[in-house]
Amino acid sequence: MQIFRGFRHPGVAPACALTIGNFDGVHRGHQAMLALLNAEARQRGLPSCVLTFEPHPRDYFAGVTRRPELAPARIANLRDKLCELAAHGVDQTIVLPFDARLASQPPAQFIRDVLIDGLGARYVLVGDDFRFGAKRAGDYAMLDAAGAQHGFDVARMMSYEVHGLRVSSSAVREALGQGRMADVQALLGRPYAISGHVVHGRKLGRALGASHPGGSDGFRTLNLRFKHWKPAASGIFAVLVHGLAERPLPGVANLGVRPSLDANDVNGGRVLLETHCLEWPAGLGSEGAYGKIVRVDLLSKLHDELRYTSLEALTAGIAKDRDDARAFFAATHSNPHAETRRQTTRDRI
Repeated sequence: MQIFRGFRHPGVAPACALTIGNFDGVHRGHQAMLALLNAEARQRGLPSCVLTFEPHPRDYFAGVTRRPELAPARIANLRDKLCELAAHGVDQTIVLPFDARLASQPPAQFIRDVLIDGLGARYVLVGDDFRFGAKRAGDYAMLDAAGAQHGFDVARMMSYEVHGLRVSSSAVREALGQGRMADVQALLGRPYAISGHVVHGRKLGRALGASHPGGSDGFRTLNLRFKHWKPAASGIFAVLVHGLAERPLPGVANLGVRPSLDANDVNGGRVLLETHCLEWPAGLGSEGAYGKIVRVDLLSKLHDELRYTSLEALTAGIAKDRDDARAFFAATHSNPHAETRRQTTRDRI
């Protein structure tokens, strides 16, 4: 899949079959839309194209109005969204910066400048609740009328349901916020996962476990930055880690802001996914994971983040989380050695 920041690049296809949206999470409703888009693109001999926005438009308006509560909790970082779009066969994705200019653009100008002149859309597929342009004044009827005038087809896909539940990013956010990971997997069609490069942290985990029975190697963690201040999920999870060995490794992870630590640490109080592998590949050594791209599947939520009053209490808490994660894998007969999909796709982005 080709990825472009904006559409004014020589590599952008001169014509395409297009869909537009935020695609946060790339859930099963999105996947059904992408399958239809790809089928129409093949029939018409066109590349399939996704037009998406960064930041999320509601993030932008939350910042402009200084009302952070208006920003939606983020399901996936941009990297993971692009990986999922690639995995579902999209030929090119345009990431359009959502800024003051785009926010104030009238719907008719958006159609002319972006869809027609910018992307050469010959087919446009949107959801049943699609709105666009300044003050969300544009709707499906306006888009359909413009297509008839300018020579591109417009189609609308109705809601996608699973067991009577409308599949939406809002439903995924709600399930993540409540720690209902089985429901999240049903909505996404896959385990909820976060991927990225392993970065340096405070290295506190190496010392924490040294005094704990069975903890002579410490609680070494893999640190991934979640590049949004408001993740849809948070807490402690039993996880599988892909990308360190030939098989996925079981582990326990903390997603959040680490309330027991100093906000002025090396990661500056940003959201981190800190993962402790229950097994550590000997070939990596103590420093071998830094810079590697890993994917962490969050399988079961153990509890919310906790604030510990001392390093001793933190050490004991981490040890209990590690034991609870081991119990989860034993109780569910999960097979952490099974191969799972698409690490190579993620590694290319």
